[in-house]
Amino acid sequence: MLLKEEVLLIAYVIFVCFCLGTFIIAFFVTYQRRKNKLLREKIEAEQYYEKEISNTKIEIQEQTLKNIGWELHDNIGQLLSVAKMQLNMASAAHKIEQETLVDIKNVVANSLQEVRALSKSLNSDVIGSAGLEKSVQTELDRFSRLNVIKTNFTTNGKIFVVDQKDSLVIFRILQEFFSNVIKHSGADHLKVCFEYLENELFIICEDDGVGFDIEKVDRSNGLFNMQNRSHLINSQFKLESFPGRGTSISLHYPKQPSQSNE
Repeated sequence: MLLKEEVLLIAYVIFVCFCLGTFIIAFFVTYQRRKNKLLREKIEAEQYYEKEISNTKIEIQEQTLKNIGWELHDNIGQLLSVAKMQLNMASAAHKIEQETLVDIKNVVANSLQEVRALSKSLNSDVIGSAGLEKSVQTELDRFSRLNVIKTNFTTNGKIFVVDQKDSLVIFRILQEFFSNVIKHSGADHLKVCFEYLENELFIICEDDGVGFDIEKVDRSNGLFNMQNRSHLINSQFKLESFPGRGTSISLHYPKQPSQSNE
């Protein structure tokens, strides 16, 4: 009888060990799968982030080059056209200096031709990064210089350095908004403010244009791309607009532990 009990005890122990071993193996396999899944998702997220950064760089380059081409054609090109016209008038009025004026006129005409060719042939060469604030200021200065819209840019608080990749995303968000303001708002003024707080950079941009009903705007509109991009940098984004009351965007960008004050 004792032998039978021992056999049953041994069988029970073996069964318990087997169940325990099976549980441990199952737990380890499940844990490993979960770990691999999280690792795979992390890698995919990093790849998606890098892809979006790359696309953002290209879009910034293309928009900046369009702006340069626009300025060359509409500003410098017009100035050279006027200079050429004035030289033609001067050439007719001063017969003695005819030969000299003809030379000057040819130089201006050639310069005008080169500028026009340049404005059409600009491509997506890499543009060096000047930093977030300076890039925004340059963009706004261009609008003011061309009398497109009156701009105002202010900064408050203790400035801290924003990660370069995150700066690209933020700049593209703002650039997208500026483009829509110029094209569609009919605004006279565009205001941008950078507020450096203890744990975040708060950005607000607003115009005094015609505004629009957000509910009636196509969700594929470029305005809504800004919100998608803000998620890449873990930022809170808000778009507000009302017919006749202008449009504004705000962005709360969290300060990273590695970012220091200037």
